[in-house]
Amino acid sequence: MALKSLVLVCILAAVGAACIPVGEAQLGHIIGSIFNLIRIGGNLFCTLNGNMGVNGTATPVFPNAGMQLQCGAGNVISSATTNSAGEFSMLLDPLQFLLSSLLTDCNLVVNTPLSTCNSGLPTTGILLSPLKLLGNSLQGLLNITNLIPSGFTFLPSL
Repeated sequence: MALKSLVLVCILAAVGAACIPVGEAQLGHIIGSIFNLIRIGGNLFCTLNGNMGVNGTATPVFPNAGMQLQCGAGNVISSATTNSAGEFSMLLDPLQFLLSSLLTDCNLVVNTPLSTCNSGLPTTGILLSPLKLLGNSLQGLLNITNLIPSGFTFLPSL
């Protein structure tokens, strides 16, 4: 009888020990995700393609430009406005968005007419750019995945 009890206790201990790592792994994923953030940012320039001039030539920035992150069939996920230096930043929760989906199904869209920063540029059309991964950075306990525009393209209005 003592042998049966000992075997039962050993089996219960083995089953209990096997369950703990799974629980810790799941809890670790949830807690780890709380300390993660996705940042989409960069500079927008006042050019036909929104990018810096050739060979880093002096290029004016595009201040106060409305930008949207659109995914899928044009669903607006986030929006931002460039500051006086043409800089923009959007922050996303990685618990709500998969990095792979952002990189394959989403685009940055600039709806503000280019003529607002330079009257010689078109008054209609948009700038559009897919995203690319720049890398990760750490700020305290926060792990930030950094995405940037991979290159804007001008799309005239149809």
